[in-house]
Amino acid sequence: MTHTFRFRGEYFAYDSESGALHQLDEAAFSLVRAYQKNNRSRPQNPGLYAPDLDAANVELLCLEIETLISNDELFCEGADISTEQLYPDGIVLKAMCLNICHTCDLRCRYCFASSGTYGDSKGSLMSFATGKKAVDFLIKSSGSRKNLDIDFFGGEPLLNWDVVKQLTEYCRQQGLIHDKNIRLTITTNATHLTKEKMEYLNNNFKNVVLSLDGRPEVNDRMRLNSKGEGTYADIAPKIAQFVQLRGEREYYLRGTFTKYNLDFTEDALHLAEFGKNISLEPVLSDSSCDYGITLSDLPRIEEEYERLAVSLNESEKNGSDINFFHFSLDLEGGPCLFKRLKGCGTGLEYCAVAPSGEIYPCHQLVGEDEYLLGSVNDNNVNLSRSVQNKFKRFLLSDQEPCRNCWARYHCGGGCAADILHVNDSLSGVNEISCRLLKKRLECALWLAAQRKARSAAN
Repeated sequence: MTHTFRFRGEYFAYDSESGALHQLDEAAFSLVRAYQKNNRSRPQNPGLYAPDLDAANVELLCLEIETLISNDELFCEGADISTEQLYPDGIVLKAMCLNICHTCDLRCRYCFASSGTYGDSKGSLMSFATGKKAVDFLIKSSGSRKNLDIDFFGGEPLLNWDVVKQLTEYCRQQGLIHDKNIRLTITTNATHLTKEKMEYLNNNFKNVVLSLDGRPEVNDRMRLNSKGEGTYADIAPKIAQFVQLRGEREYYLRGTFTKYNLDFTEDALHLAEFGKNISLEPVLSDSSCDYGITLSDLPRIEEEYERLAVSLNESEKNGSDINFFHFSLDLEGGPCLFKRLKGCGTGLEYCAVAPSGEIYPCHQLVGEDEYLLGSVNDNNVNLSRSVQNKFKRFLLSDQEPCRNCWARYHCGGGCAADILHVNDSLSGVNEISCRLLKKRLECALWLAAQRKARSAAN
């Protein structure tokens, strides 16, 4: 599948099957589109698409395009990959989200988890015993896979700090015993970060995700404490200290943008003042919310993504490396076809465990009884096949409208929970999420072209 697009007066063709990105002039762009409409064949009267070129140069241009086609760098035909080819040894569990607690000290307006409680009126904390069973289940279910991932989540996981530390040590011990490399991540709102906790996380966690929405007034509109007060003044200094101590180890500053800050380039650049690894996600909410994003907002958001890409490109030219998660794209050494086809593995390769020990397909579906997979407290944990089968479509992006989408290798068919909560069904897509993902990909491709041009010039 080849995608052609314009970006800030420049012309591109991206072949998603081969990963080849071509920067074109206007004549070549028009001709490539003509070949595309003509099922990869030379169109009649190709000179009509390049009126400023003489016949000899039109012929040369056609030959160049046809060479790219024959070399599978343009209009490359995709391979039909089966689930059996993708998972020759069967589908095994590789990642787990531990909802270490169902309580939080913040009251973020857009929280999908009911202020971190997931509807749990008790504000439950996961016990060490339950956490151990979850880790044991992950190891047992992982087959021969060596690298496993566990994310400590909530609620606010630092509110259950003793159990976080106990499970961290348990993961280290069991990893050695079973020859597994268990990589730990924690997602925190940073309110309870202390120097001691920072040092422990830096020594034991592969990745740390810290929540901050950007500028003080933006953050404090949505991220409130239990008294209804803004949180920026409390958490910003702690995040700054953490990032300084973290050094080159992996971390992300993660924010959410809403209808109220569609100028989110300013928030991204503000986050970059704390550290280079940043992410800003569009809010996932009912569009009827006052802060919800609607289809009518998309042109403005797409324009803002372009603005952000241009800003980051200028920063790179000036020697400041800002790693925006959604613009990170490796066209040279990226994953192979089989890895690109895979989504997050919701319910099959990935699951979430509630403080009670109940197992759900992902952290966004915790507490939704219809999707209960089982419990780590069972003597023999057997995940519900009927529930798992509902998520198999996300193993391969081979259903419409994804099958013939140029972006399918970059989204895995979309987020299952997002689609479910928008459509009341696991079928179809979320149109808003789809469009924004494609725009982010165009920005990422443009940035990749700019880097390549700078490298060639040097």
